Amino acid sequence: MLGSMLENVRKSCPLVHNITNYVTVNDCANIILACGASPIMADDEAEAAEITSICGGLNINIGTLNSHTIPSMFIAGKKANELGHPVLLDPVGAGASKLRTETAWKLLEEVRFTCIRGNISEIKTLASGSGTTKGVDADAADKVTEENLDKVAAFVKEFAKKTGAVIAVTGAIDIVADGEKAYCIRNGHPMMSSITGTGCQLSAMTTAFITANPEHPLEAVAAAVCTMGYAGELAHERVTDKDGNSSYRNYIIDAVYNMTPDMLMKGAKYEVR
Repeated sequence: MLGSMLENVRKSCPLVHNITNYVTVNDCANIILACGASPIMADDEAEAAEITSICGGLNINIGTLNSHTIPSMFIAGKKANELGHPVLLDPVGAGASKLRTETAWKLLEEVRFTCIRGNISEIKTLASGSGTTKGVDADAADKVTEENLDKVAAFVKEFAKKTGAVIAVTGAIDIVADGEKAYCIRNGHPMMSSITGTGCQLSAMTTAFITANPEHPLEAVAAAVCTMGYAGELAHERVTDKDGNSSYRNYIIDAVYNMTPDMLMKGAKYEVR
């Protein structure tokens, strides 16, 4: 079924509105194009509702928060809710500053999200205020391991029940869950951590997947996470001793562009708990 999630993105080519991180905005646009969707970036409150109205889905990423874009996030989120469009939250760096944490919490209170995607520290901060963070990266103390996987999966399911959203916790082992079922995904490559913005790219692409597959949000998110992780593996196969993280970033986008549903079905590494 995960392969059909990618196929539906390619067939429907959804238009995705992104209010996202200035550091990675270009890569987010390119990864959306690579998976078969279409991006638009608009973060001024004067047009936030209008742009959201013409798009199928909305991606809200708090990675470079400022006083001008925060109102736009609420305007766009509420308009998307009004129209019944899927909305994703990427709480980048929640827990690192009062502004980020309080903005993320307020967004959760006022906007209904289809998916929330972050690292384990960010998700713990949203859920209970107990996560620790190292800037925008997960803290080692929060790391998901084989030993604590069942416990973390149960926590993620519970948070999914509480929010009504599909929760995607990404790291060395990814967990994608609704209130009943969790996909534990083992795709990816350690070199992905050497690139700024693979998480931001994943959030943008995931928004395209949930927009194209409104009846299957859990499977859509799992498919997006598998696609990104498997693309990281395929990209690493191209890396030579003359390549570095910049080339690797481009190879990941290439791998998503060339991904087929059959490739995804064969390359996806997951179990359901």
